[in-house]
Parts: sequence; C-alpha cells; structure tokens
Amino acid sequence: MSERLAHEQRDPSPDYVQSLARGLAVIRAFDAEHPRRTLSDVAKTTDLTRATARRFLLTLVELGYVRSDGSMFWLTPRVLELGYSYLSSLTLPDVAGPHLESLAEQVRESSSVSILDGDDVVYVARVPVSRIMTVAITIGTRFPAYATSMGRVLLAGLSPEKLEDYLGRVELAALTGKTITDPASLRAELDDVRAQGYCLVDQELEEGLRSIAAPIRDHTGEVVAAANVSTQAARHSADAVREHLLPALLRASSAIETDLDRVHSQSTDHKGSLHA
Repeated sequence: MSERLAHEQRDPSPDYVQSLARGLAVIRAFDAEHPRRTLSDVAKTTDLTRATARRFLLTLVELGYVRSDGSMFWLTPRVLELGYSYLSSLTLPDVAGPHLESLAEQVRESSSVSILDGDDVVYVARVPVSRIMTVAITIGTRFPAYATSMGRVLLAGLSPEKLEDYLGRVELAALTGKTITDPASLRAELDDVRAQGYCLVDQELEEGLRSIAAPIRDHTGEVVAAANVSTQAARHSADAVREHLLPALLRASSAIETDLDRVHSQSTDHKGSLHA
C-alpha cells in the first residue's frame, strides 16, 4: 500500500492538505536508485492516476523542481532548497539532544550542554536523570562560569585577550569551601583544562556535586559549547568520574561535533548548489 493511501485510510485531520501530500509523494518517488522516471513509473510509485501524476509533475517542472525531456522526468538541484531550509533551522540543542539522551542513558547521570553568555554559562540542552542540586536546573539556568566544569571548558577556549578581560572583571566568590577564588590559581587550572581536553570540578559550585565537562568545537575548531555529566560525590569519587564517566562524555561531545560539522557542510553545499 502506498504512503498516501495508508495516510488517507487513517482518517486525516480536517487540516490535512491532500494536494500537498501528493506533491511531496511525487518528489519522493525519485531516489538514488531511480533518479529518472517515466510518468507511468511515478504514477505507479505514488498510487496516483496518470492524469494526476502528470499534473503534479508538470507543476513541479514549472516551479523548477523537476525537468523533463518529454518522456523522462528528473529532479533539479532546486529541491535542495527544501532540505536546506531544515538544515538552516537546526540549532545546537537540536543536534546535541539525541546525544545527551544516549549519554545519560549510558552513564545513568544527568547530562547537559551550555554556552558562555557574558560571565555565565547558560544551559541550552539538558537530560536530567535525578535531582542532584538544591537548585533546579532547566534550560536557561545560569551559573558563574569560573565555578563550573562547563564554564571552565568555555573559558579555556577563549583567546588570551578575552580571558584576561574576564579575569580582570569577574569577582571569584567562594560558593563552597573548595571554590577557587584566586585568579592566578584559576588561570593555572584553565591551562590544565586546555591541555587535557576536559575539566573536572569537585564540589566547587555546590557541596556534594561533582561535574566533568568536555568542549564542543565548530568546523573551525573554535570552542562554541561544552557538554557535561554531573553526579553526586557520594556516588562517584573523582577518580571514578574520570575512569567511568569521562570516556562516554568524550564520545558524546565528539559525536555532537561531527553532527554540527555535517550540518554546516550540508548547509554550505546545499546553498552552493542553489546558486550553481
């Protein structure tokens, strides 16, 4: 049974536009194995009459999405506009979300992604597993960058000039008895983070909370975000966090980077094709 018939037999909603669905079915009739099709091929694949399939094909020809030599039909690069619109709309949370879900399921701990906004980290994606802080963390939650694992990863990714500006203006308040409050010590810590490629913060934001973070880089190599896993200190020692949580975190951050690069490459390629 065709996709169209299957949908129509499910009593589509009053807002369902049958002509749009049929037009999209005609476009989907072409694929890598069948880049060129006859009118009869398209009608059979879409379960449309020849007359209906012909009207849709000729409309798509008029719009520039399909070309024809009179007997065969094929798609033009203009159909990439449809995919480009989707790729252009993808955001960091869209790309990171599935990887955070997989990470949280694997390590059974909460995972998040944040960006640097001013002197704070801002959560843009999160998969909570359990409540581990006294303050509820949601999308948009902000914490001072200097006291968080993701914040330090993001600070370590700053240019020397921007980092010095930050250290010159921020007040390093003691949030717990373990919080680094000396600029020189924080600078040394950021050097270590930059060298090792991750950051472990042990109860500096809140007592009983350990968090480990890794950078997320864009196609230019710039650190644009950070991903982390947070856990209660009672569940994992600092060594256990490095041994058991870090490898999965690094795989997840790498996968996010790969998908971000793929989105950028496809968007660029598609945009270039539109102007070819």
